[in-house]
Amino acid sequence: MGDTKYIFVSGGVVSSLGKGIVSASLGKLLQARGYNVTIQKFDPYINIDPGTLNPYEHGECYVTVDGHEADLDLGHYERFLNIPTTRANNITTGRIYQTVIEKERKGDYLGKTVQVIPHITDEIKRNVKLLSKNKFDFVITEIGGTVGDIESLPFIESVRQLKWELGKNCICVHLTYVPYIAAAKEYKTKPTQHSVKQLQELGIQPDILVLRTERLLNRDLIRKVALFCNVSVESVVQSFDVPTIYEVPLVLQRQNMDAIVLKKMDMNPGPTPDMKKWKEFLKRKADATETVRIALVGKYVELQDAYKSINESLLQAAIYNDRKLDLHLIHSEKVNATNVDKLLSGMDGILVAPGFGQRGIEGKFATVRYARENDKPCFGVCLGMQCMVIEFARNVLGLEGANSTEMEHTPPYKVIDLMEDQKNIVNMGGSMRLGAYDCVIRKDSKAYEAYREEHIQERHRHRFEFNNEYRQQFEDAGMKCTGENPDTGLIEIVEIPALKWFLGTQYHPEYNSTVVKPNPLFVSFVKAAIENK
Repeated sequence: MGDTKYIFVSGGVVSSLGKGIVSASLGKLLQARGYNVTIQKFDPYINIDPGTLNPYEHGECYVTVDGHEADLDLGHYERFLNIPTTRANNITTGRIYQTVIEKERKGDYLGKTVQVIPHITDEIKRNVKLLSKNKFDFVITEIGGTVGDIESLPFIESVRQLKWELGKNCICVHLTYVPYIAAAKEYKTKPTQHSVKQLQELGIQPDILVLRTERLLNRDLIRKVALFCNVSVESVVQSFDVPTIYEVPLVLQRQNMDAIVLKKMDMNPGPTPDMKKWKEFLKRKADATETVRIALVGKYVELQDAYKSINESLLQAAIYNDRKLDLHLIHSEKVNATNVDKLLSGMDGILVAPGFGQRGIEGKFATVRYARENDKPCFGVCLGMQCMVIEFARNVLGLEGANSTEMEHTPPYKVIDLMEDQKNIVNMGGSMRLGAYDCVIRKDSKAYEAYREEHIQERHRHRFEFNNEYRQQFEDAGMKCTGENPDTGLIEIVEIPALKWFLGTQYHPEYNSTVVKPNPLFVSFVKAAIENK
């Protein structure tokens, strides 16, 4: 196609408007036209990556195929575009400054005074252009935070410079909020006007405005926004509330957003793609009448973004099983042996969530025991799988006090233990088993029935592992190790074949589930839950 085209997506008025969804939706529309598209996220915080951030601070930490801990928006990018992301797709202020300081310490700047301009902005621009080496037609860059934040100023300045350097190969999309004032019974555009004015004061005129709103806005209001913000009426697009985020690409397509982008870059839009597979997915969702009730048991359930990829994977799996997902979020700290039956008896299936640390762990043990003893379809992910192993060791193998060395430094039976090469690591950031690893699956297993493949690759984010010293005891008692890493022998999957569907994975299958290609284990789990119903 020639030169790579760059699209920057900024946000105004308030945060959490859905820049990631708009970016992913625009990327999907351009991809449907045959273009090679990728998306990256710039996060203004000074952490090197989100790996050490508490989920209460930042929601889910997403993991890329090359083992980078990234912002949760990368999950949206992958689910929408069905492409893998890497370290290059998520950059933080911390990483930018770390790189610049390392260069300064090595003498790369030849004794010059290191400043925000040009050194920090040059490093930001270098990271923007880095992705173009992979021959992408479009690189969409979402800028985290809100215009006007002190933290995001170097990123905005870098975009201003790139607008001049790249000319027609660069456009800016600005997402703002149009609030509805109930007392006045009308929408107010003044916050959008002020947000655009702030952006203009920083040297950037947005090419396209996306108005985030609860309901459809009238044409008079659109014309008013266009007039006051120096944008053509055709370039003002609405993103109003829809039943699912997966409808957003079609909402933007009906307003010709992708065609507008191409025209502004002097490209011929051509015919509008039919988005057939996407529409079929949404039709299956709309046509589903029966529900499947799934309990997600974890310690961060009060925060909706903490298990974002799992939630979306379950939704996708339910749709591909022609069911509506009825998801019940249950706090593991509130589960115990006396109330577990009351909390879970009405569920068709149970998913025990991943996580770190001691808090809420006893509730997960109670959940796993209830599912095992009542033959309820149960899916354990990462720590959830480890809970399956510990509970089985205690209550079936009779290994009283069996535990993980994460929870107890010297338990009598270390059925889950720290990896040997992790024992001397002090720094937390990036020190886990991260990214995609191979797994070989036994053919006589539920996992193989789901994947229909012996060799798979799935992503990891953990330090502790199943202790192979106890493998034979588990196998003899009925918990089979049905998936393992071919290079290290580390156990990746455990299951109890005698039960309907009782399976745990050391890896995170939710990172590898997209709209057009849902993860097979989630589809199999939901199918088992439906059959159990």
